[in-house]
Amino acid sequence: MAEPKENEFLDDIAEAEAEAYADLDELESEAIELDELKAERDDFKDRWMRALADAENIRKRGDKARRDAEMYGGSRLARDMLPVYDNMKRAMEAITDEQKQAAPAVIEGIELTMRELLNVFKKHGLSVIAPEVGDKFDPNQHEAMFEAPVPGTKAGDIIQVSTEGFMLHDRLLRPAQVGVSSAQG
Repeated sequence: MAEPKENEFLDDIAEAEAEAYADLDELESEAIELDELKAERDDFKDRWMRALADAENIRKRGDKARRDAEMYGGSRLARDMLPVYDNMKRAMEAITDEQKQAAPAVIEGIELTMRELLNVFKKHGLSVIAPEVGDKFDPNQHEAMFEAPVPGTKAGDIIQVSTEGFMLHDRLLRPAQVGVSSAQG
């Protein structure tokens, strides 16, 4: 009869061991599940951070596009207005002293119109590039229409200004058209 107690005791030990192993398996599976949840959390956090960075980049690009549109959106209109300026300038340069005396009000009207055109240009960030004869040729602002050897000049000196150029804020809208010396001193 001693055997049944011993068997019960062994059964109790086996049962305790089985429960311990079951608890270990449960802990192991919970640890695996916890690791999976942490990995998933880290993945979501990474995605969220990237989405946040993307949103910030999109906002910055939008701000830049808005600023560019404000500053340069009228460049086509401005470019189309340049011949008006050129013609007004030619008209003013062609006025003789006799014409000034004969029709002073008309001449004053032309001068006021030119002044107002320049004020509107300035208001919208348009500035004149007005090189002078003798200035150094700058390919960033000037367009060489011809090259000729002119005595008494250096190569690269401006010898004639055909048309003034224009900048729209910090961008070249139209280069000044100039003639450039090819003489070597």
